[in-house]
Amino acid sequence: MGCRVMVPFGKGTVLRQAVVIRLRPTEEAVRESGLPLDKYKSIAAVLDKTPLIDQNMIELAEYMRERTFCTLFDALRIMFPAGVNLTTMAAFSVADAYRGSQEFSGEEQLVVDYLSHRTGYVRKKIILSDLLLDLDSEILEDMTHKGVLLRDYDAVRTVGDATVRMVRLTEQVGSEGDLAHWPEKLTKKQLAAAEELFRIGTCSAKELCYFTGVTEAVLKGLVNKDVIEYYEQEVYRRPYEVGKPRSPKEIQLQEDQQQAFDGLVTQWQEGGGVGLLYGVTGSGKTSVYLRLIDEVFAEGKGIIVMVPEISLTPQTLDLFYERYGDTVAVFHSGLSAGERLDEWKRVREGLARIVVGTRSAVFAPVKDLGLIIMDEEQEHTYQSDRSPRYHARDIAKFRCAKHGGLLVLASATPSFHSFANAEAGHYRFYALRTRYGEARLPDVVTVDLCKERQSGNKSSISRVLLAELKRNLEEGRQSILLMNRRGYNTYVACEACGHVVTCPNCSISLTYHNANRRLMCHYCGYSVPFSRVCPECGEEEVRYSGSGTQKVEEELAELLPGVRVLRMDADTTMQKYAYDRNLNAFRQGEYDIMVGTQMVAKGLDFENVTLVGVLNADKELYNDDYQSMERTFDLITQVVGRAGRGRYSGKAVIQTMNPGNEVIRFAREQDYESFYSYEIGVRKIMVYPPFCTLVSVGFRGVNQERVEQAAGVFLEGLKSRLEEGADIRLIALGPMPERVLRMGGTYRYRVLLKCRFNAPFRAFLSETLREFMRTSAAANITTVVEVDNG
Repeated sequence: MGCRVMVPFGKGTVLRQAVVIRLRPTEEAVRESGLPLDKYKSIAAVLDKTPLIDQNMIELAEYMRERTFCTLFDALRIMFPAGVNLTTMAAFSVADAYRGSQEFSGEEQLVVDYLSHRTGYVRKKIILSDLLLDLDSEILEDMTHKGVLLRDYDAVRTVGDATVRMVRLTEQVGSEGDLAHWPEKLTKKQLAAAEELFRIGTCSAKELCYFTGVTEAVLKGLVNKDVIEYYEQEVYRRPYEVGKPRSPKEIQLQEDQQQAFDGLVTQWQEGGGVGLLYGVTGSGKTSVYLRLIDEVFAEGKGIIVMVPEISLTPQTLDLFYERYGDTVAVFHSGLSAGERLDEWKRVREGLARIVVGTRSAVFAPVKDLGLIIMDEEQEHTYQSDRSPRYHARDIAKFRCAKHGGLLVLASATPSFHSFANAEAGHYRFYALRTRYGEARLPDVVTVDLCKERQSGNKSSISRVLLAELKRNLEEGRQSILLMNRRGYNTYVACEACGHVVTCPNCSISLTYHNANRRLMCHYCGYSVPFSRVCPECGEEEVRYSGSGTQKVEEELAELLPGVRVLRMDADTTMQKYAYDRNLNAFRQGEYDIMVGTQMVAKGLDFENVTLVGVLNADKELYNDDYQSMERTFDLITQVVGRAGRGRYSGKAVIQTMNPGNEVIRFAREQDYESFYSYEIGVRKIMVYPPFCTLVSVGFRGVNQERVEQAAGVFLEGLKSRLEEGADIRLIALGPMPERVLRMGGTYRYRVLLKCRFNAPFRAFLSETLREFMRTSAAANITTVVEVDNG
């Protein structure tokens, strides 16, 4: 079980990839199905020498199929690393009855002649290339349909193993051990190379040349004289350089940290479960879970540590490499396919027992799993936005339950789902309410942007914030500014006719980027050159407004001449390791101010940062999303927490149009528990998670009218089943367009269901979806289901 195979699918002989998930005796299968044995098809090929997944992962895939409404194969496929994927290639051979035949004409005769002189199957691309035929030609498929050709399929790995050429003495030399009387005389250089191999046994060809000063030609001579032989040895591609671990520094815990640590160790020893580690920013949550990892690691257990974004991985890795060395593997999408494959192999083979990574790390094939840690567990990036649409927290809970492990959810701003479960006693709760050591939470002031605009200040930087930036520069300290929009201007419109310049593929306005002087869509990547001419009326009245990170960078250069500004957004961190390089430069004092999007808001710890500015705290506050208040509080709290984390006191400036807003007030006071008490009452009245599960059934298609109609047909079908007596209680909303109606040329509608996400509801929704898929309204419509527990 757990191996991939090629199987003939349907009535034809077309081969498809599959995964073996269960083995049954032939007699039992025949008896239960009622089909005679000759109706069964044989597996065409086994693609893996050893299983890629075990029984626990197969059970996880079945759990995901039920919970996320995906196919079983989709759930299994996401567990495989990208580099192990196989590409199926068609290969052809001429049928024996037509081998050497001259009864064809034109291109068909060329194909028959070509294949008649070859044994076995030849891949399609090779045939068409050799015969100078169009690579898109269907001639081979047509001839197969006529019975002239036979078709087979090869499964080819998309990424090969990395190997190094090694050298060793031949068996004959090893048994005799005497080169002085070798049949063929050796030169001095050949003798020196062979004697070095006697001493060390084996090494790479490159190393042997380096240590003996010989060339590759000398080694080839030894191969020809049967003294040494080449062989290939697999090596692992490593994404980061790893040195030997240093002696781990003893972590000193404060009283509240020690209490949390003792509680977590006890919970793990008692069989695991879920623990919520809540702590204000700078309280030392990392120290607590590092001590916990030490305990679990010492017992020989495997560990997974998840961070929400790739941007947080490098600094976390530095910490783990220093402490645990080569026993650490890294999983995230920024690695090459080969690197991902080899890190996966190291984990599967037990060479790495600690995995650090983003959402995909939750599927790491860790042996004897004992602990999973989700840092910043409230982050939305732990929710997959592609099929299967799983949440990493649910997968982690399932795996820990299977292995008797402990799941630790850590955050300064826990998700309402987790905090509510802790309040209800479903999770154990551990709190760190003060900062570590002598560090204190920063002083926070709010600035009313309405008053700034009335006084004539049109800049993104308020007068209060500017004064604090100047003071920080004079004292040799660093600052971080959050502007959660990239680009230069975020809104482009014509003052003559009012036309807003939007993306032709998405229902969203374009953003002006000063660096390349283009208008760009941040959803599909569409871009056009900058222009003052309105594409609607032809007048030169196009005006640009709104601010992004590029404009803030320019304003800082004007307001603070000579200041060294580091901009951190998706545009400046596209290259591999760019984020890590930029952060190291900032840490070493090469920049005075870091301005960026939300990637600068979490997880950063710089002792010299004593000032943080939130340039527009209102951006997320009034979205059509029940979590907008929670996300605003989270973002502000996290970025404010970057200030004053060491021996220097910190300060934060929050710029807002709504200084009296309760969310802004709670964030200013860094008071999560009061914010939770305030917001949870609203959730209860409105029946939103955690008081229900919110299931979004989405409909996608290129024709807006048909997509909207499909959503309506689904809703009517759902109502009919309820009226027929289905014992399910739910609230249905919609159909309604998504917040961005059109994206990448596809229209998007949805039906929202507030429900109890239990087994009867899941069965009810699955059957309703199946009935909908049998209607004409479902033709050319893609249906997606997203589950939100809050």
